[in-house]
Amino acid sequence: MSLDREEICVEIRTLRYFLAVAEEENMTKAAELLHVTQPTLSKAIRALEEELGKKLFARHSFSISLTEEGILLKKRAEDLVSLADKILDEFMTLDDITGGDIYFGLAESYQIRCLAQEIKRFRQDCPGLRYHISSGDTEQVTEKLDKGLLDFAVLAEEPDAAKYHSLCFPRADVWGLVMRGDCPLAEKEGIGFDDLIGLPLFCSEQGWKKDIFHWCGGRIGELRLEGSFRLSYNGSLFVREGLGCLLTFDRLIDTSPESGLVFRPLTPPLEAKIYLIWKRHPAFTPIAEKFLDEARKRFLR
Repeated sequence: MSLDREEICVEIRTLRYFLAVAEEENMTKAAELLHVTQPTLSKAIRALEEELGKKLFARHSFSISLTEEGILLKKRAEDLVSLADKILDEFMTLDDITGGDIYFGLAESYQIRCLAQEIKRFRQDCPGLRYHISSGDTEQVTEKLDKGLLDFAVLAEEPDAAKYHSLCFPRADVWGLVMRGDCPLAEKEGIGFDDLIGLPLFCSEQGWKKDIFHWCGGRIGELRLEGSFRLSYNGSLFVREGLGCLLTFDRLIDTSPESGLVFRPLTPPLEAKIYLIWKRHPAFTPIAEKFLDEARKRFLR
């Protein structure tokens, strides 16, 4: 049975109620945040549980927590509410070519500065632009792009041409090793494969399985991956504590003399191209379409 507009609005509101309770882990605090009475909120949550046939919260003396079913719904609800907000924003600005919302999902790269510069220039012509940024690896940002939660994503790997259009950033990122300044390898100008043997290494899972894997020429089994991090900054904290060395892109980590860390590029050199991507059949708002046109002219090729 299909839902009419009013019913859809009620369903989205109920999901907002659910997310607020999940975040606060307290019905009273969530009700205050939502500006509704606690009985109203409790009734909505009970109705949602009855409709789904699952308990979403475990009740404790002074708090509540998500059940396994509640954890699953939370992820789905976050996506649905975000998509509902995006759709509403898009329809409110369909006739506005100087304002509106654009959603980006970004990989970790120093080249993101080029995108920031382009957004700054673009905003001069479109002062009503509102941009939204989320970060993640390829899997995370492409999942959101595929669901329609993002307009554009930035990847640190070549995209799937069957699914996405893309523009390449003007420059590539350079792979290297971040280590403490007192590490013997800090005296070298470049880091070869043999230098890495025996070292406890940190790296993103994506980078280890793709770029580093190919750079090793079939010898990656000789290296020791101590741990993987989605964010290079977190990996650098482990490096500071002397737990290992970090394989990452240049300029993501502070390696100034005061930092106590140094960066040395891999040799032979290993570079990663950066791409701005979007779906092959996008439903762009006027502001997103205009941004892409300007990006093609002035920034990306």
